[in-house]
Amino acid sequence: MRTWIKICATTCIEDAQAAIAAGADALGFVFVPSKRRISAEQAAAIIAQLPATIERVGVFNNDSAARIREVVEHAGLTAVQLHGEESPEFIAQLMSGWTRAPRMRVIKTVLVNHDFPQRFAQVCDRNDCIDCILLDAGAGSGMTFDWSKAQPQLGRSQKPIIVAGGLNAENVGEAIRQFSPWGVDVASGVERKPGRKDPDKLMAFVAAVRKAEKK
Repeated sequence: MRTWIKICATTCIEDAQAAIAAGADALGFVFVPSKRRISAEQAAAIIAQLPATIERVGVFNNDSAARIREVVEHAGLTAVQLHGEESPEFIAQLMSGWTRAPRMRVIKTVLVNHDFPQRFAQVCDRNDCIDCILLDAGAGSGMTFDWSKAQPQLGRSQKPIIVAGGLNAENVGEAIRQFSPWGVDVASGVERKPGRKDPDKLMAFVAAVRKAEKK
């Protein structure tokens, strides 16, 4: 299976182009308080120069449905990653009446922490409007989560799983071997400084993913 690769926290066209050249399937744009945050206007300027085949994912955290829709339309996003306490009811409201084609992908983040089993079960049991579940240690933490804590719960999900949190070229292969995820998501693990990517690290990360797929 070919693993979907998202390079998150894109802040400039140079980094976007480097990620695409390395083989990324999707780019992430952060719209929450962060050293890597950009505005909808900045994202729109970058996205206008990207090939139509690359997915553009906006990261949000407990924003209103109106603001998310506004940013999606203004920036030209194709997917949203909801990183906060967004309920199934909120996600249904967000998607109701949205006539965009093709349908926008919805990724719901579940943090792997002390109450992960309960949170993961809630998302799995009421997931009609969710396309993928992303496992992470915390917004912008750059830390891996406890992989052993997450694995026993994954059988509950009928949705594709994306693994994030502290990934880099050295450990992403092991993450793929342990989880067989649909996708992986990286930000700090391919940076030379916060908010700016390192082309060599991007190439190494993608190469490590593709190598792990063959084993």
